[in-house]
Amino acid sequence: MSAAEILESSPENSFSTAKAAAFEERFVDTLNAGATCLMASVGHRTGLFDAMADGTPGTSAEIAAKAGLNERYVREWLGAMVASAIVDCDADTGTFQLPAEHAAYLIRAAAPNNLAVFAQYIGELGSVETDIVECFKNGSGVPYARFNRFHEIMAEDSGQSVLPALREHILPLVPDLIDRLEAGIRVLDLGCGRGIALSRMAAWYPNSSFAGYDLSAEAIAWATANAEEQGLDNLTFQVRDLGTFDQDAAEAAFDFVTTFDAVHDQGNPRAMVRGIHRSLAPGGVYLAQDINGSSHMHENCDHPIGPLLYTVSCMHCMTVSLAQEGGEGLGAMWGRQKAVEIFSEAGFGSVEVNELEHDIQNCYYVCRP
Repeated sequence: MSAAEILESSPENSFSTAKAAAFEERFVDTLNAGATCLMASVGHRTGLFDAMADGTPGTSAEIAAKAGLNERYVREWLGAMVASAIVDCDADTGTFQLPAEHAAYLIRAAAPNNLAVFAQYIGELGSVETDIVECFKNGSGVPYARFNRFHEIMAEDSGQSVLPALREHILPLVPDLIDRLEAGIRVLDLGCGRGIALSRMAAWYPNSSFAGYDLSAEAIAWATANAEEQGLDNLTFQVRDLGTFDQDAAEAAFDFVTTFDAVHDQGNPRAMVRGIHRSLAPGGVYLAQDINGSSHMHENCDHPIGPLLYTVSCMHCMTVSLAQEGGEGLGAMWGRQKAVEIFSEAGFGSVEVNELEHDIQNCYYVCRP
């Protein structure tokens, strides 16, 4: 049936022309917003936003020269930025200007408020769209190896959301933890990625020992090289499949265990959490940062970045879990209720759920045996 036939077959009182027109307008806005995200990602990665940060008007040639880029490409990128009302254009002088109010959310110096960092997810996830379409048909998953820059983007994301708050807001969620870190304890970070948070803690607290495990050999290689470059001899990294961590974890081996946005994309998250419980020494604490949302879909309708989080989940978090043998595929939006359930099932008798005022994206769980 054609669209006209389908509409004509609908009961007259069930179809609202005004509602249809409003949806058409909203979806056109969505198409433009998606395209803008791609161009914003290009502007971030090429340094174009940074080149325009001082607000000085410039021609496309001047901006290209300042950024060390090809003028023709810069000119077309500026067209997209002008059309999306991100960059101002003076038709009389042929110059372009990034308003200070926009630069405050687009340049690297704006961290932790640089929204262009998050725009990178759109292009990265789009690169596996065909793979995801096949997964819809066969129920399989897309492995970590198919994602070219996800660990890099995640490291930049965490560098804005987690690192600035780590010392003053996140670690203090556990009473006396900082005193213990300064005195010297054993710390493990699971699903550590490039180990940015772990490296920062190792530098701050030289009397403590730190270890990071992750499935990605590429991420662990980067983390190891970075630790060596910084001279962090109290920090080690290992490539580990955490799907059997409940069997592999050494008992009473660590005083403090962390996961930063890492539980929900594991193939066997329950085994990892059971292993964490097993690995804690007496008085040990587990701190988990994960996506702030409800386990009930209808309760996420008003989430400020709900569509983005569900998309990242479908096209990365859920699928990389399903790509592993027996993967559970929790997804990023597994939610507070499911998280508390899994932590409790693993043996944690106390699970505290914390939110930080500056962070709309994450919850922070403090778990004790």
